[in-house]
Amino acid sequence: MDKNLLHGAHTALITPFKGDSVSYADLHNIVERQIESGISGVVPCGTTGESPTLSKHEHLDVIKETVAQIAGKIPVIAGTGANSTSEALHLTKQADELGVDAFLLVAPYYNKPSQEGLLAHFSALAECTEKPIVLYSIPSRCGIEISTSTICILREKYPNVCALKEAGGRSSKVSESICLLDEDFIVLSGDDGLTMPFISCGAKGVISVASNIVPKLVIELVDLALDGKMNEARKIHLENYKLFCDLFCEPNPVPVKTLMYLKALISSPDVRLPLTPPTSANFNLLEKVASKFSLI
Repeated sequence: MDKNLLHGAHTALITPFKGDSVSYADLHNIVERQIESGISGVVPCGTTGESPTLSKHEHLDVIKETVAQIAGKIPVIAGTGANSTSEALHLTKQADELGVDAFLLVAPYYNKPSQEGLLAHFSALAECTEKPIVLYSIPSRCGIEISTSTICILREKYPNVCALKEAGGRSSKVSESICLLDEDFIVLSGDDGLTMPFISCGAKGVISVASNIVPKLVIELVDLALDGKMNEARKIHLENYKLFCDLFCEPNPVPVKTLMYLKALISSPDVRLPLTPPTSANFNLLEKVASKFSLI
């Protein structure tokens, strides 16, 4: 594997809806804007893409359309995780055939498996593909953390388990992972507000929500940090920290979709139940946020 494949700023793409359907016209525009921005890669059908409320057909169609439009220009890291191992296997095998470059596999949520269960789950997935796998640890949503010892066992047995998206909010987990795993293993931030601190600990980039709206800003922050220009990266981080926080004033991706709609990047801010539109107070907040930044 080209170890630079997963370095840099990758956008966790929203899935645009219009009414009850996926808006493929909006998806096309979103992906084209990402390509033009110089982003390192895109991640369809993750948390930000509302994967739990996509049908299997929609899930694979969104991946298919994204791969077709990207046409090899940048990596496509497809979210194919599920809390059912058989469903995750089906999605991963199908997405592999569609030509994705790598997979983002979230820890099974709701059923809260033990670390032994996580090991068996991810082992089955690692055995079904030779392409790179990014493990996705987000305890606040899944109710369980992928332990560093579990990651070490997987990495030793399956070389294609080559990265971790860390969305648990702990720089200590980043440091521990980098200390205990080999130098080719990649850690990516799963939180825009922690990207710069995580890179200072050795992470190699981010899977970003903010880059849906300000891709060039996120790219600049990541590139400066990876180049060791921490004072300049810190300046961008601090100047935009409130934006990164405001993107979570409601459950993700409600705020980012609202901002994209306010900035005319999508034709509708629709989300699927059980997600709901922002409260009046948060909509007013997001209107103020939208008025303060330019589309860079």
